[in-house]
Amino acid sequence: MKKIGFSGTLDPITNGHMWVINEARSLADEVVVFLSENPAKKPKFSAEERKSIIALSCAEQGWENVSVVIVRGDYTARAAKKQGVECLIRGIRTTADFDYENLIQQTNVDVLQGAKTVFVMPPRDLGSVSSSFVKALEGPIGWNWIMKKFVPGPAYHAWVLSWLRKEWETLWDYEHRDAIAIAHADDWFAQLTGATAYGGAARYYHNLDHLVHGLCEIRVWAANTRPDPADVDIIKQAFWFHDAEYGHNPDPAALTNEEASAQLWLGSHLGQEMGDAAELIRATDHFQEAAITHRLKDILLCVDLAILGQDDEVYQNYARAIRQEYIHLPDATYRAQRGGALAHLSRKAQAGELFRDAYFADQYNQRAIDNMQHEMERLAVK
Repeated sequence: MKKIGFSGTLDPITNGHMWVINEARSLADEVVVFLSENPAKKPKFSAEERKSIIALSCAEQGWENVSVVIVRGDYTARAAKKQGVECLIRGIRTTADFDYENLIQQTNVDVLQGAKTVFVMPPRDLGSVSSSFVKALEGPIGWNWIMKKFVPGPAYHAWVLSWLRKEWETLWDYEHRDAIAIAHADDWFAQLTGATAYGGAARYYHNLDHLVHGLCEIRVWAANTRPDPADVDIIKQAFWFHDAEYGHNPDPAALTNEEASAQLWLGSHLGQEMGDAAELIRATDHFQEAAITHRLKDILLCVDLAILGQDDEVYQNYARAIRQEYIHLPDATYRAQRGGALAHLSRKAQAGELFRDAYFADQYNQRAIDNMQHEMERLAVK
């Protein structure tokens, strides 16, 4: 077969869709993805954004024989046939899917004189994966770690940036800001999420995932404890910037990451009262815990350390990411230094001093102890 088509709204494209596209590649020389632009639907991403995400996702797999076409104002099956595509491919997950898709394919052929449909059945682990399933994951703590398993990398990246964008616009009250202030905030959002900060290729842990997880922790903590809204904003401001400057500078005269991040925040001129959040950023320096005080320090440190108390899969991903961030260290050196840091944190957790806020202690302390103990055991095995 020369050409085969795959159609859908694909908002976002999932690993299930990717499997079907790959099956199509085994059946034809060329695969055309027909991207529906349905005015009755309100997709998260525009048609052009979805086209880019799909193209990047296929390119990431090295699939050079896949193209993407946006269908506007026509039936997909009819548009496909006009482009010389005689068959569409669809994934069938359930009997309900079959009944629906069979009706659609009969309409496509008998009413529209469009392309026929070939049905394939995805493997069991992809049987429940759909765009609506993925969308429903967003919100609770850890949603990003779960979503990452079900969508290709470019789709995940776009989704996370979209989520962070909404958080950023809310923090800086875009609805009531003038165009100049919004443009200024936009520039800083691009800088913080870009290649020189959390979006950097070498950011294996202190990255966009870290931002999403921490902001979710802050949101859920605030919903459960009802603090002063002004304090919540200060914590969010500090968290957005607290690891913006992150590296391993051997120069003893260089600024610490925390001080460099605080200086970056002060130079952003995003708020009217900048000093409070700057001191809070400085307070995230775990090596100067006793020296730097701030009324919100315990909360921000708890948010930063909450990753230690996550379920096993998330913690394992975190531990691997930390190793990648310190890939410049020889294995023996890393094991010794990482083991020492974990032993210190574990002692604090066992003494009830790791999570100094009661809400976070109840949520994470025991699980953090267990996670760190297991990692220390793995590090000790040569």
